[in-house]
Amino acid sequence: MDYLEVTKDIYKEAALTPDVGLCCTTTPIWQFPGLKIPTIMQEMNYGCGSTVHPRDLVNNPKILYVGVGGGMELLQFSYFSRQKEGVIGIDVVDEMLQASRKNFLLAEKQNEWFESDFITLKKGDALNLPVENNSIDVAAQNCLFNIFKMEELKKALKEMYRVIKPNGRLVMSDPICEQPMNKTLRNDKRLRALCLSGSIPLADYVKMLTDVGFGTIEIRAKRPYRILDPKHYPTKQRIFIESVEICAIKDPMPEDGPCVFTGKSAIYYGDEPYFDDKNGHILLQNQPLAICDKTAQALKNISHNNIFISESTHHYDGGGCC
Repeated sequence: MDYLEVTKDIYKEAALTPDVGLCCTTTPIWQFPGLKIPTIMQEMNYGCGSTVHPRDLVNNPKILYVGVGGGMELLQFSYFSRQKEGVIGIDVVDEMLQASRKNFLLAEKQNEWFESDFITLKKGDALNLPVENNSIDVAAQNCLFNIFKMEELKKALKEMYRVIKPNGRLVMSDPICEQPMNKTLRNDKRLRALCLSGSIPLADYVKMLTDVGFGTIEIRAKRPYRILDPKHYPTKQRIFIESVEICAIKDPMPEDGPCVFTGKSAIYYGDEPYFDDKNGHILLQNQPLAICDKTAQALKNISHNNIFISESTHHYDGGGCC
């Protein structure tokens, strides 16, 4: 049995018997006016963060969510797209699709505004999405892609890029790990399915996104997630895993490379009212400006020292100039 079949079996069981600790999220659940999330959906929240960001979800967007879980984020997305088939949910596990349909009926009773036909559920997998080209405004996945090995991950990202409209967004939450993992961990099918041993470094993840063609990358959050300790796992060193929230935007690729925002800011503290780098960036005196890593490096190369560049916070909320 390969690792994808093991994954299906684990999430089949999680659909039939909710497993609260399967993929614990450290992100508080979004609470919106008039939105009530059934308890069963919260118990089946098998993610490691959140992919629901209100600033992405304007003008009744067409939304795709891959790996439906108990339907919680599908319900949250439909809050912003209250139209028939406004949200598409895709999963390869029949039992998870059935559980979500059942949970949506509960959600209808608890939310006057919600109708189950706001959400269309389809059986399919991330490697061959049953979705038309350039048809989605916002695509999302939560703690799914880290399960894939590298070739499958590349294919899944290409599929997401294919279905997203120009200037559309791919919003993801996944575990990452900066330390090397041994082959025993990497090849453990169950640990991979449990969102542990498939974690890769953040820079590698970002490069895979830009290699597919996404021109802008936003690192929105990075949080502690798990510890793999030698007492409990086949490793000689303690391994620290974090969860990261990323937004990849299908912008045209700039000639000088992608814009990757990791939470850096620039502050000009010279004598003039502002500083203009003649490359589209104007820094008002003593006012922070969010900048991408590429612009941060360019500003560091300027001869005078009247610009402060902050370190990456790995928390970017938009704005700035790039």
